[in-house]
Amino acid sequence: MTGYNAPTDPRPSPTVNAGKLWAGGAATAAVAALIAIAGVLLGRGLFNVDVLAPKGQGVWGDASTGWYALGAALAALAATGLIHVLIITTPRPMRFFGWVMALATVVAMLAPFVTEESLGSRVFTAGLNFILGVAIGSLVAGTAKTAIVPVPAHPAPRPYPRPYR
Repeated sequence: MTGYNAPTDPRPSPTVNAGKLWAGGAATAAVAALIAIAGVLLGRGLFNVDVLAPKGQGVWGDASTGWYALGAALAALAATGLIHVLIITTPRPMRFFGWVMALATVVAMLAPFVTEESLGSRVFTAGLNFILGVAIGSLVAGTAKTAIVPVPAHPAPRPYPRPYR
């Protein structure tokens, strides 16, 4: 229809303090990488399960441990990017983010079960992926809540000046 102006949303969109959001995302990436390394050490050293690489690689493992930690850090940065986009484009960004993170965590937990590894290895890796998903989701969501700059819905009405008597 030509000449038709669609009504705009009367509610202004919030803005994002991007520096604060991405600083929190970087900190979350560091935490996620450390959780992955600690989980690998715990699984191999204490429980004697193959988390990522065969036990013959030792408690520290091989390059797979580094890749797993890097993957966790990249997942945290991807979650930060996702919430940034959601905040500026969707009506309920935290709700959508929660759903995406919950479903991504479920997928990460199910992924080890399509391998040929032992049941103990699959269960431990699924548990580690659960912890990583919860940590990344909660830390990024918490940072996002503090990085949202609310916009007032309507400016306060200005009173009319009183006439002098």
